[in-house]
Amino acid sequence: MNKGKGGRKGPANSNSKSKSTRNTRGGKNQIIGTSRTGKPVTKKQYIKRKKNESSSTSDDTKGIRLNKYIANSGICSRREADVFIAAGSVFVNDKPVTEMGYRVQPDDQVKFDGQSITPRRNEYYLLNKPKGFITANKGDKASKTVDDLMRNASGYHLHHVGKLNRTGLGLMIFTTDIKMANKLNNPNLKLKRLYQVTLERSLKHADLLKIREGLIIDGQEIHVNDINYIENGRSNEIGIELSINKESIVKEIFESLDYSVSSMDVVMIHGLTKKDLPRGHYRKLTQQEVINLQMLS
Repeated sequence: MNKGKGGRKGPANSNSKSKSTRNTRGGKNQIIGTSRTGKPVTKKQYIKRKKNESSSTSDDTKGIRLNKYIANSGICSRREADVFIAAGSVFVNDKPVTEMGYRVQPDDQVKFDGQSITPRRNEYYLLNKPKGFITANKGDKASKTVDDLMRNASGYHLHHVGKLNRTGLGLMIFTTDIKMANKLNNPNLKLKRLYQVTLERSLKHADLLKIREGLIIDGQEIHVNDINYIENGRSNEIGIELSINKESIVKEIFESLDYSVSSMDVVMIHGLTKKDLPRGHYRKLTQQEVINLQMLS
């Protein structure tokens, strides 16, 4: 009897030992260390403690950095925002903030040069520019600018892509997305444009072939994607497509062969056309059109 009881007790002690061993070999009950008081700490207890610590510090880490907040409001780039912050031009809750790492909280009110600003979803527009309007630089004074044409398009500052002079016609892109604007304005970007050009005299076929084969202008090789006479047009009406991100290049090409440009119309920018867009009007880009521009490199 005593032997039998001893036999039954044996397996019970063995199971207890096995259970204790499993607690140290894996799973949430695995012992991974000890507390400051010397008590064993399981993986489950450690994860719970870390979650509590994260929750207690969440107020310090949430929000958006002030320079990003300003950039997302369409005012300027993050780098430029840092300059304005350091200069004391930015107020949060009516107090100047010069701390670069300051994080704006959801209930904060941010003012830039006395005006309240808020981040917004980026907006993208296509304008069919008429004659008589210029692309003014910041600080320039002009009676009629492309900004006047876009005044009612958005409640935020719009950045333009490219420049057209007073006589220039055709498509221009505008956006609140300064990152996109800077990218599209990069002279190294292969942004395809199609121009319809009217010359003061007929373009000789031999000169058209010279342009098609490539020219040397100011020591630089200039290659066009395509050039031809406008179908059913006159011999001084030319269509020319380039991927050179320089607005003056078209004029330079023809002037290098002693031709003067009397008018120039941008009729296509990277697949964007003037279809159903009257002169002087603008429209929002579709989501797919924006994606196509974002994929440019």
